[in-house]
Amino acid sequence: MLGDLERCTVPELVRSAAQRYADREAVVEGRARISYAELGARVEHAAAACLANGVEPGDRVAVWAPNTLDWIVSALGAVTAGAVLVPLNTRFKGTEAAYVLARSRAKLLFVTGTFLGTSYVASLRRATAEGTGTGPLPALPHLEQVVVLADDAPEDFRTWKEFLASGAEVSPTAVAERGSSVDPSSPSDIIFTSGTTGRPKGAVITHEQTLRCYDIWAELAGLREGDRYLIVNPFFHTFGYKAGIIACLTRGATMVPQPVFNVDTVLANIAAERISVLPGPPTLHQSLLDHPARGTHDLSALRLVVTGAAVVPLRLVERLRTELHIGTVLTAYGLSEAGGIVTMCRRGDPAEVIAQTSGRAIPDTEVRVVSPAGEELPPGRPGEVLVRGHHVMSGYFEDPQETKKSITPEGWLRTGDVGVLDESGNLRITDRIKDMFIVGGFNAYPAEIEQLLGLHPDVADVAVIGVPDTRLGEVGKAYVVRRPGAVATADDLIAWSRREMANYKVPRAVEFVGALPRNASGKVVKGELRGRSAGAL
Repeated sequence: MLGDLERCTVPELVRSAAQRYADREAVVEGRARISYAELGARVEHAAAACLANGVEPGDRVAVWAPNTLDWIVSALGAVTAGAVLVPLNTRFKGTEAAYVLARSRAKLLFVTGTFLGTSYVASLRRATAEGTGTGPLPALPHLEQVVVLADDAPEDFRTWKEFLASGAEVSPTAVAERGSSVDPSSPSDIIFTSGTTGRPKGAVITHEQTLRCYDIWAELAGLREGDRYLIVNPFFHTFGYKAGIIACLTRGATMVPQPVFNVDTVLANIAAERISVLPGPPTLHQSLLDHPARGTHDLSALRLVVTGAAVVPLRLVERLRTELHIGTVLTAYGLSEAGGIVTMCRRGDPAEVIAQTSGRAIPDTEVRVVSPAGEELPPGRPGEVLVRGHHVMSGYFEDPQETKKSITPEGWLRTGDVGVLDESGNLRITDRIKDMFIVGGFNAYPAEIEQLLGLHPDVADVAVIGVPDTRLGEVGKAYVVRRPGAVATADDLIAWSRREMANYKVPRAVEFVGALPRNASGKVVKGELRGRSAGAL
C-alpha cells in the first residue's frame, strides 16, 4: 500500500506493487503463475509498445475482452503510458462497441479473438463496414490501430505478440518518465454506463479518485497480502477492475481471473487455488450454496465475501456464515459516476444490517435522501439518493448538458436511485426512480417487495415490476425462479404475500422463469421484463 494514495497514480501503484510484493504471485491463469515483479515488467513492456505506437497522454485506449492476464497487462500498460482506459462490455454487439469507440474517439483498441463462439473482430467489422477513414476500420477514423489478443489477426490488425515486439526500441527510462509524468488529477478511465435511459454516457474518473476509493474498499473489506481473489466480476465493470485488480495491487493479493461465470468452474477454482476472497452478485453465492456437488469441493479457505448490485436475502448471509463458515460477509452500494463505491457495511455488522442495507457512507463521503423538490428527508423516508465526496466523477465525457443534470452546483451527484437512511446512517436502496410504481395512490418499491418474497422457502430469485391495471393504475407482477425441487404455485405465493406484506405491495400476478435476465454487473434488466409483460397484454 502506498503512503499517500490521495496523490498517487495507477502507474506508481503498479511500480510500487512490483517492488513491495515482488516474489508473491500476482496473477494465476491456468498453468501461468505470474509474480508481482513479472507483472510489473509485463506492464512496462506493454507501455513501451504503446509509446512506440504513438499513444500520448490523455489518448483513449479501449479494451474489449474477457477477464484474462492479457486484459490486465494491456489495460495497465496503456494507463502507464498516460492513456485513459475505456473498458468495453463483453456483452456488447459490434454496433454498441462501435458507438463507444466513436464517442470516446479511442486511438487504440485491444480486442479478444473469439470468445464464447463469437468473433469480436468480425462483429466490429460488420458494424463499421461503411466509412471514409483510412484506418483499420474506416467508420472509426480516430481508431489508428486494433490489436487482437491472440496469436493470429486479420492482415490490417496486429497480434498481441507483434504489438509487444514493436516496443523493443523504447527504453525503460522513457517508460518510467512517461508514467511519472501522469498527474493524479488526470483521468485514469472512462466507464460508460449501461445506457438504461438512452445512449451510454462515459463517467470520467481520475487516478487519485480510483486509488483513494479502492484503498478504502480494501481496508473496509479487510483484504490483505496473501489473499487469493477469484475475480468473476467482469473487468470492464468497476466491481471487477477496481474492486478487483486495483484493490489487489494495493494489498498484494493474488488475482485469479475467471472469464465466464460458471458455478462448476468457480467451485473448482476455489478448491484448487485455495481462494479466500470471492466478491460478486448475490446470484453467484446463491448458486454456489445450492450446487449439488458443493460438498465434494474443499471451500474451507474462503473467508471474505462482498456482494451487492441487488437485493440480498437475509437467509443468504446466514447460509454463507453457517454453511461455508465465511468469517466476513459484507454488502455495498455504488455506481460508476461515484467511482463505483458509495456505502459499505463494516466488519462486525449484524446479519440484518448486512442483508437489509448497503451499509454506511465510506470515509469523507456524504449521503443524503431528498424529496422531488430537493428537500432533505429524515431517516425512514424514501427519496432520491444524493452523494457528495472525493470520488464523484468530474462529469460525463464531453457532455456538459448531461453532467449539469446529474451534478448540482453544490457538488451533489443525483444517483437516480431511491433509498432510505436509518438512524445509524445505513442506506437501503429501494429502487430506481423509474422503477417505482403507484398502486391506488400508494408508492410501491419493487426492491422492498423482492426482499420480502425472497424470504419464501421456495423462492431462489425474484424480480418485481409494475404493470397496468384498470382499477388501481398499476399493480405488481413477480417473476420468480423456484428453488430446485420446489412446487409452489402462483396462487401459493400470492396467498403467502397477503399474509406477509401490505395489500398494495402484494403482486397480482406471478410468472415462473428459469432465470432472470441480468446485466454483467448482476442487476436485473427490468426493461426486458417490462417488454415481456407488455407483449403479453
